[in-house]
Amino acid sequence: MPKRSDIHSVMVIGSGPIQIGQAAEFDYSGTQACRVLREEGIRVILVNSNPATIMTDPEMADATYIEPIDVPILEKIIAKERPDALLPTLGGQTALNAAMALGKAGVLDKYNVELIGASLEAIDRGEDRELFKKVVEEAGAESARSEIAHTMEEVDKCADDLGYPLVVRPSFTMGGLGSGIAHNPEELHRIAGAGLHYSPTSEVLLEEGIEGWKEFELELMRDRKDNVVVVCPIENVDPVGVHTGDSITVAPAFTLTDREYQKLRDIGIAIIRGVGVDTGGCNIQFAVNPKTGRIIVIEMNPRVSRSSALASKATGFPIAKIATKLALGYTLDEIQNDITKSTPASFEPTIDYVVTKVPRFAFEKFPGADTTLTTSMKSVGEAMALGGNFQESLGKAMRSIDKRHMSFSWDGDKPTPEETKQLLEAAHTPTEHRYQQLQRAIWGGATLEQIFDATKVDPWFIEQLIGINKTALDVRDAAELTPRLLKKAKQAGLSDLQIAHLRHLGDAGENVIREQRWKLGMHPVYKTVDTCAAEFDAATPYYYSCYADESELRPRKREAVIILGSGPNRIGQGIEFDYTCVHAVQELGKDYDTIMVNCNPETVSTDYDISDRLYFEPLTFEDVIEIYEAEKKMGPVKGVIVQLGGQTPLSLAARLKAAGVPILGTTPESIDLAENRELFGKVLAEKGLNAPRYGTALSLDEALDAAHSIGYPVLVRPSYVLGGRGMEIVYDDAQLKTYVNRALAEAKADTVVSGRLASPLLIDKFLSDAIEIDVDALFDGKELYIGGIMEHIEEAGVHSGDAACSLPPNTLSADQIRRLREATYAIADGVGVQGLINVQYAYMSNTLYVIEANPRASRTVPFASKATGTAIAKAAARIMAGETIQQQRDRGLLLAHGDGGDMRPGQPIAVKESVLPFKRFRTEAGKTVDVLLGPEMRSTGEVMGFDRDFPHAFAKSQLAAYEGGLPKSGNVFLSVNDTDKRHLPLIARRLQELGFDLYATEGSASVLRRYGIKSKIVDKIRGRMDTPTGSAPVTRAEGSVGKNVVQLIEEGKIDLILNTPNSRGSRADGYSIRAAAIAADVPQFTTITEFSAALLAIEAVKAGDYEVMSIQEHAKQLFDLEAKAAKAEAEQAAASTEGATEA
Repeated sequence: MPKRSDIHSVMVIGSGPIQIGQAAEFDYSGTQACRVLREEGIRVILVNSNPATIMTDPEMADATYIEPIDVPILEKIIAKERPDALLPTLGGQTALNAAMALGKAGVLDKYNVELIGASLEAIDRGEDRELFKKVVEEAGAESARSEIAHTMEEVDKCADDLGYPLVVRPSFTMGGLGSGIAHNPEELHRIAGAGLHYSPTSEVLLEEGIEGWKEFELELMRDRKDNVVVVCPIENVDPVGVHTGDSITVAPAFTLTDREYQKLRDIGIAIIRGVGVDTGGCNIQFAVNPKTGRIIVIEMNPRVSRSSALASKATGFPIAKIATKLALGYTLDEIQNDITKSTPASFEPTIDYVVTKVPRFAFEKFPGADTTLTTSMKSVGEAMALGGNFQESLGKAMRSIDKRHMSFSWDGDKPTPEETKQLLEAAHTPTEHRYQQLQRAIWGGATLEQIFDATKVDPWFIEQLIGINKTALDVRDAAELTPRLLKKAKQAGLSDLQIAHLRHLGDAGENVIREQRWKLGMHPVYKTVDTCAAEFDAATPYYYSCYADESELRPRKREAVIILGSGPNRIGQGIEFDYTCVHAVQELGKDYDTIMVNCNPETVSTDYDISDRLYFEPLTFEDVIEIYEAEKKMGPVKGVIVQLGGQTPLSLAARLKAAGVPILGTTPESIDLAENRELFGKVLAEKGLNAPRYGTALSLDEALDAAHSIGYPVLVRPSYVLGGRGMEIVYDDAQLKTYVNRALAEAKADTVVSGRLASPLLIDKFLSDAIEIDVDALFDGKELYIGGIMEHIEEAGVHSGDAACSLPPNTLSADQIRRLREATYAIADGVGVQGLINVQYAYMSNTLYVIEANPRASRTVPFASKATGTAIAKAAARIMAGETIQQQRDRGLLLAHGDGGDMRPGQPIAVKESVLPFKRFRTEAGKTVDVLLGPEMRSTGEVMGFDRDFPHAFAKSQLAAYEGGLPKSGNVFLSVNDTDKRHLPLIARRLQELGFDLYATEGSASVLRRYGIKSKIVDKIRGRMDTPTGSAPVTRAEGSVGKNVVQLIEEGKIDLILNTPNSRGSRADGYSIRAAAIAADVPQFTTITEFSAALLAIEAVKAGDYEVMSIQEHAKQLFDLEAKAAKAEAEQAAASTEGATEA
């Protein structure tokens, strides 16, 4: 069946900001969809609020709207663009829910827009718990015993009928949000209450507990002719009870019998038919009772899912690409397999290797959070590895996580029987450390039966862990490391570093082990991912390493550039760095063979047809140096780019250079000049630039001396970190002692001398009430090009990754911008940058301070690129390869005149806002973790608001980041600290003028009374309620409404909150207010500056509606303004010259 001829334009909805449960995999799938549609000659209209994505690049669609995914705005775009069809199945739950809302609002019918990929009815049958249960029954399969509830009263009745434990699953949510396993009524009320809140239809399914069963997933695709393929079976190593996104998963499935697998296939095919997905893909999850073989269908996603990206990368079968072609009317037998070039997509993939995915967590960012893994997803990223067997694949995946002490370790003494018992007890509760606990328990003598009883992990996987442990102990105890034993260790997934530790050689011994391997000629070989277990030749160079005999690398003729990616997504190093890597690949691929190295299955960079060669490998020194050595034999290598993937590749730069690898762009020596505090201080001094007073410390005494010399408050952080990891504002000696002692405890394994840290703490004077600015720039050794100057909306003290910011800056003067430009040039020149640099500044009392400089791509590069209409990362790649900024102007990658730091009349405003994952994390007492922002980054993603002025742009950013955006009317709660009380009357008066009613604490209400402003007084919460663990003693206020603000929030009577905490010591005050607001999705602000911006935004939206404009139109407008300004400058210069000549 050929492509449909009646579809000429298609709107694609993206997934919005990166969130837990919905991450970079949808940039990958959306990008594939846009590329397919354009190749088919179809006009593409893309809507996504996330600027840090490849799919929102202007080349990916004919009209790209970086706008909130909100029904009124989507309707504006549909009315303007008039698409024939809407494709919502590649943008995660966000796009699916948006399509449902557009359908229910009548927008699709009004503009005659057809839904393709899945019908509204199919989406409903797949997502609505009650309808899906009927589909499963009609397919002859079984669901868990369950009941549907829409209220807490119905929840209690279901619990009476079903008994405990109960699994709570909300409808239409992503990543298990609002789900959980309840063992008693208290847990049930907490979990089900959240589930009803987060479900758009206020619906939860309560089902019998099946904890401990084995869990599997199938990825299926179906076309209009009813051809169905099973792309990939995936097995969870953790049993049911841990969300599949938080479990280690493997492909193919290892512990199913052939009969069980065929039964899963039959059920899956019957369900995809029953739901009605006939032009796309779906993901179905199953539970299998390990004792009886009973199969239960857990749920399905009638769309491309997180697991679809994993299955695509695991098999080489491009699910999103094929789903898009199916939506256009093609059938599976008409679509060619890209990798073999000789088989159709109707051939099911077969793999002859093992794929393992390991999640990455960020609990360290959320002190007090319960680290137990449940059915609600908590991981922020994942790494995938391919190997010749499970042990090898698991070892590679664990070191790909790029987190110290997350691989298996045999350091220290063998666990005693008592310690082994404690390890088994700890492993009973699933956490991110479960498999490290099991490995040490096995070392301590735990049996397979004991481990199974504690965890219900299938015995086959336990046997593999026992095998890894045996090999490791053989390596440790052997008199000599023979070639045979060394190869066995590598095939068991042990790294050179692990082997060095087993041989008592320490970290430095890694080089010794590598040299020993190389003397023996023992290198990994590289195999091709071919979708067909080598039955057909693979045309696509997509490689993984293993310790086997035959390599499948092919010689090449062109000079190559190796680009190191950023590894698994994490807070502080996310999709923004993949964006810059992909841009480098796209641009350098015009003149070089591009070789991409990465281990993240969610990303565009690991799509097999983005680069000339893809290595799906860990980003460790051992793995990268092996790739470099292998590629040198295949053809010339110009060098390696480490500047674009964040801190992970940057940390390898010095070792790679020392090993003889040419580093393109900024040298490791220059990187050290910027990152070493003492060296950077000398650069600033030589250039006459100010920095906050600072010191460094390796011990508590040194830290106290530095703090006393600088003066409190101070900002304390470790050296060489990304995302503000471990950063804290410290106000006194007691807090500093707590910080340093915690750092010593965490670094115990890395500390050489007792009481001293392995690397120094950086201690800076904290700049209170300062304006913070980010500058992204390019430098070629002579010329500076400002990519963007971004002014933070919050004052200094909030990490730049969490702060909202505007471009162009919304309050800086021309003189202040000039000083920023001059300082950035001086720093780039002093450090010796060749490529990108990001500098963070603060203006305090109009004095410019340099906070830090990062000689690499920053997380703001995509935002600055979209806001200024220029390809900053592409230009950076060219500069790193030896070209100049002027050449990039000539190419059209950069503005022909001026740069992103110029301010032009009529220029639209872009506002970046961060998206925070607080609703995912609760304390062990079931309370939300504290949401107060500080110097350590905690956001997972970002959105962009783009409009004619700052108030409208800021309003859009809030609408994109938080469902419903800012309220236009209702009740506002005000509670500010003493420092901020002087700002309160103007804010309160304006709120009243806009029609809001005011509620305030007694102290804030007292200030308002003196200005003749009426407010309703609420009771103040004091004492233990202000911590994430306690109850709520209340102090009655005279003349109060008789309730505290938490009660009012929970009753739905508060629509907006301003709650600024005290700055000294008690910044945790008001925790309960912030927690209640998060639970109720009430917009809240903890700084006066951002609330003032919100006030302007509310006023602007009430006065006039948003404008929608594609970024292609924005770019044309910007370039026209630039050309107009350049022409005016030229005319002025000519007039000046003419006047001088006449004189």
